Amino acid sequence: MSVSTSRKIRSLMSEQNLKTRKRFGQNYLIDDKILKKIVSTSQIDSKTLVIEIGPGLGSLTQYLVESAAHVLAYEIDESLVEVLQDMFAQNDNFTLISDDVLKRDMDADVQAHYGEAEKIIVVANLPYYITTPFIMKSLEESRKVDRYVLMLQLEVAKRLTASKNTKDYNALSVIMQYLTTPSFQFTVPNTVFIPRPKVDSAVITLDVKKSKYTLPETPELLKFVKACFKQRRKTLINNLHEAYGIDKETLKKFLHEQGFTHQIRAEAIAADELIKLGNDFLENDQCST
Repeated sequence: MSVSTSRKIRSLMSEQNLKTRKRFGQNYLIDDKILKKIVSTSQIDSKTLVIEIGPGLGSLTQYLVESAAHVLAYEIDESLVEVLQDMFAQNDNFTLISDDVLKRDMDADVQAHYGEAEKIIVVANLPYYITTPFIMKSLEESRKVDRYVLMLQLEVAKRLTASKNTKDYNALSVIMQYLTTPSFQFTVPNTVFIPRPKVDSAVITLDVKKSKYTLPETPELLKFVKACFKQRRKTLINNLHEAYGIDKETLKKFLHEQGFTHQIRAEAIAADELIKLGNDFLENDQCST
């Protein structure tokens, strides 16, 4: 563990009388080796615009500003804004937005504060409550972000990067593989945070598929994927029957035409196959509702 970063964080908290706020899911990473590993994993260079979500007390930010062309950070905790502004006052490649990122249009903020960027990477230590809302909102809305480097609770990281026939594979796994190329990078033990969380974390990357901008409208397809996993121990036919009210014989015929047995479950179908199945289902007159 880096003594300098640990001391810096503890000193700041003491001097500024700062308390971590549970409602914001604040846990400050203080291990320099892991901080540097996150930056390395991010593939940041001098042409990269980094969007950092929740800089906290700047333990990761200090490395991001050294490597990136610019860092655009969002901080929801108003008590940290002045601290961060003072900390990075000498860095002309740092911009802080004091607001909830879920209320922002990231693409518009990038355009307003930076303009066009050759490469945009989101780096974030996401608390549990914001994980899925942030990922889905940004993937659905942003046309600028190339890569996400996210530190999440370990169990969530496993779900986002899971493959078929594993216990972690679910609707979110499929959606991530539909829109991105997800990859599990490394585990982060709970011992390297202040305060120490109850569970370990992990870093994952999501490389955005440029084809997502030319994919068909997703709401109905996402509804289909979620329906497939509604009750994971049930067969696909049973889940689709309950979600769409289509008789089971029609669904059985449809699945056989697609090359699947009537006993198959969603967890046994790879993401790309399930997406194709969903598109075919939505285009099938007999399955339309």
